Amino acid sequence: MAYDRIVVVGAGAWGTALANALTRAGRGVTLIGRDAAATAAIAASRQSPRLPGVRLDERIAVTADMAQAAGADAVLLVVPAQALRAAATALAPALKAGTPVIACAKGIERVTHKFMTEVIAEAAPGALPAILSGPSFAADVARGLPTAVTLAARPPKTAEALARAFGSASFRPYHSTDVRGVEIGGAAKNVLAIGAGIVTGRGLGASAAAALTARGFAELLRFGKTFGARAETLTGLSGLGDLILTCASVQSRNFTYGIAIGEGTPPADAARDKLAEGAFTASVLIDLAIEKKLDMPVAAAVAAVLDGTISVDEAIEALLTRPFRAE
Repeated sequence: MAYDRIVVVGAGAWGTALANALTRAGRGVTLIGRDAAATAAIAASRQSPRLPGVRLDERIAVTADMAQAAGADAVLLVVPAQALRAAATALAPALKAGTPVIACAKGIERVTHKFMTEVIAEAAPGALPAILSGPSFAADVARGLPTAVTLAARPPKTAEALARAFGSASFRPYHSTDVRGVEIGGAAKNVLAIGAGIVTGRGLGASAAAALTARGFAELLRFGKTFGARAETLTGLSGLGDLILTCASVQSRNFTYGIAIGEGTPPADAARDKLAEGAFTASVLIDLAIEKKLDMPVAAAVAAVLDGTISVDEAIEALLTRPFRAE
């Protein structure tokens, strides 16, 4: 299958970046925005307000008409995790059977506890669900800086063909069939990045941040393996690679959200008009862990702080006074 005509749904920072990357890879790209007025402004200015200073490639068609997805060889859903079901539902009537629909959100649906490909399967039953995730900032990808990600789909040939179609000299997708592992890595690392940000905002030092990241990764591994993920996926780009990136850079919205909380800003006020997916994922992650009787103290502490159950200082004390144990 030649994936030549690609539709990107979502004209925010990540959608704009991926549209540019796919155009550089030689694909014909249509960018579909969800808000008609905002999309018209992007079409006129060739720039998303979510990604200032980065020009949208002139070859990219920009529209707010979801019907333009008809005939697409593949669709990237680049919307927040909690909005993915609505976008997939709106997209479904335009799709031809078997079209790969690739989730580019890193989260778990809060109401249903469903992973992103499960949401696609329910909302667009004729689609072939897939997932793209990894250590990537939108500004880097949009400007053509070197980036590697993981693209997972269950038919191996589909995953390989999509990776070849999307890849270029600066954007390198590694293909996988471990859909669940890629989904879990992206969702869980956002929660841990908030925790790393809280440690940084509280001024606890680089040693504490490294300890939290390492112990948090151990939790991610336990969670992933319990839900069927492969170890090599969790230690790869979409797991450990993404965790390293987002737990140490102020370009990460989850990390900066955590910093604000650590500095004393209430969680409800800390987002500062920027989406932190981990804020929605934390409680879901812990609910799923409880169902499987998994111990995830770092993620649980983050979820409790975000829910207002405990304060930041109480969460830190609880983690520091846990019983000593073997690693």
